Amino acid sequence: MSVTKKQRSSCQAVMDHFDQQYSQELGDLWTPARAVLLDRHSWQHGVLLNRFTIATNIKQILQSQGFSTLLPHTDASTLLCDVPTASDSKYQAEKCTVLPPHCISKCPSDDSHVQLVSSSHALSQLRQSEPSLSLPCSSLQCYIHPYPHRFPSQAHRPGQLKQYYLLNAASLLPVLALQVRDGEKVLDLCSAPGGKALAIMQCATPAFLCCNEPDPHRRDWLAKTLESFLPHSLNSRVIVSAQDGRSFGQSEAGTYDKVLVDAPCSNDRSWLYSSSDQQGEQRLAERAMLPALQAQLLRSALSAVRPGGVVVYSTCTLSSSENYAVVEAVLNDCPEAEPEDLWEEIAIPLSNYFTFSPGHHGREQTPRKPSLQPQYGTVSSNHHRLGILVVPQPRKTWGPMFLSRIRRSK
Repeated sequence: MSVTKKQRSSCQAVMDHFDQQYSQELGDLWTPARAVLLDRHSWQHGVLLNRFTIATNIKQILQSQGFSTLLPHTDASTLLCDVPTASDSKYQAEKCTVLPPHCISKCPSDDSHVQLVSSSHALSQLRQSEPSLSLPCSSLQCYIHPYPHRFPSQAHRPGQLKQYYLLNAASLLPVLALQVRDGEKVLDLCSAPGGKALAIMQCATPAFLCCNEPDPHRRDWLAKTLESFLPHSLNSRVIVSAQDGRSFGQSEAGTYDKVLVDAPCSNDRSWLYSSSDQQGEQRLAERAMLPALQAQLLRSALSAVRPGGVVVYSTCTLSSSENYAVVEAVLNDCPEAEPEDLWEEIAIPLSNYFTFSPGHHGREQTPRKPSLQPQYGTVSSNHHRLGILVVPQPRKTWGPMFLSRIRRSK
């Protein structure tokens, strides 16, 4: 007798809260977004290929199943400079085979090779060199499907790198906005579980990538993710740090060229499926405290980046109080920070794949003093400069994902 796994149901308390807030903030976009969030079988999945392996058949398999590339592709192998790829490492092509569909993803063994060190110490030990050729972010090889077709996960096998990473394709947009170049020093301030760090390493070969995660459990998850996808030759470039993200602005002021703040947030997809009403109510109570933490992390990032450097702030929630309001409040306190409009750079070119909120949130048309308290339906009219928001919609179920790029002018 076969036993079917019970479909996880949504939490009514969280859904009621979302209905009240998002119907005001998103207007007509909320009803179809709501339908997508409630239908897990409709969710699409992206497949990010790992450039550090040679997978001679993976692209053909994806294409035969109806997947296509999200971005125009630039061959990363012709631009790599001093980082060994699978062709000249111990990860030989004959070992890199696509695992059968029944394989499920497993964590690798505990002997992780990723170092846990002070990022300041690692920077001081790093050999300084001139930046190498820039590797455009179009080298990201992400395959997407027009329907909710899920490609099988790969199980970890010791001594072999995974060929691909499954993800919500919208999570690549903050990495695209960050525009990491070869030879730069990069901080991923809230790095676990590690998907965006992996994407950064598909885009470029930074001189140094600090992946920070203060929570021990999530840090272990992060380290295992990095171990599964990055070769040992990158050990001196990619390190895992355990600092409180709010401390970087003081301990490493002006150190980094680029900083990504993928902030802790009220993850709408996850929170909607809270295991119980009690957990849902607890999460909603905690939600009001998140904007203050997010603002502290963003301020820390703006202090940790060098003058002229860039910070990208992102979340996976639709909540305006955790997105536009946080950015607006921090900018109000940081006259040296300038937001950069991502609408023409990212939203318009990728509008065939993602639905971006046009931003007509609420009725207010005049600027107001920024506030980190939830004020549904209110955001100043210049919000496109504050960031862009991906809203899940039928046949474009990616997101939620908010991203904002801020440049430190001095």
